[in-house]
Amino acid sequence: MATDRAGAAGGLHADVLDRLGALVAGGELDPGQVLRADELGERFGVSRTVVREAVRVLESMGLVQSRRRVGVTVAPRERWNVHDPRVIRWRLDGPDRDDQLRSLSELRHGVEPVAAALAAARATPEQCGDLVGAVLDMTVHGRSGDLEAYLAADVRFHRTLLAASGNEMLAALDGVVAEVLAGRTRHHLMPARPEPLAIRRHGDVADAVRAGDAAAAESAMREILAEAAAAMRAGAGPAS
Repeated sequence: MATDRAGAAGGLHADVLDRLGALVAGGELDPGQVLRADELGERFGVSRTVVREAVRVLESMGLVQSRRRVGVTVAPRERWNVHDPRVIRWRLDGPDRDDQLRSLSELRHGVEPVAAALAAARATPEQCGDLVGAVLDMTVHGRSGDLEAYLAADVRFHRTLLAASGNEMLAALDGVVAEVLAGRTRHHLMPARPEPLAIRRHGDVADAVRAGDAAAAESAMREILAEAAAAMRAGAGPAS
């Protein structure tokens, strides 16, 4: 019974965190606006304790801040931890989705081609196998139109590539990349059947990494990202 209660409390906390985080990241609560636990508790139908726990998490993300003699206020955007996957998710769910997608696209252009080139020199045999396996799964699920399974394989490919770079700073961005991939699927920005050419380009990256060809790996990754950016501008989702 105690475990059930703890689980229920954890669910309430996660729900309030998600709803309140979306309000802040979506711009519905203005910077400097004071957040009062009693008012939020009434708004969400939860105790002030649950609200305070959610607010503490938001403070760790930089979305809110405590100010002497004022209390907890919404923080300006420049203080946000914009690399936090939850912040990215909330922003993708909000009105500035296009700006967030563009920002993430630019970040990926600066990161993933470099990671691909490094992976060509540093990937382990196991990581090479994981890249190939992810491409095979993308091929199968792309043909069947199972976008959730395709997404899982796509995320696995990009996470493996970042880890294979051998650079912990690049590898730590796996959550950022995973969130933008998931966001495009969640918001129906993916085609019903992922483009076979996009999948083949993932295969090109995997092959170049296995062959130790840094230039080819970087070039193939740039092609993937260029296609993704073009599809985003056209309003139709890319396959990666």
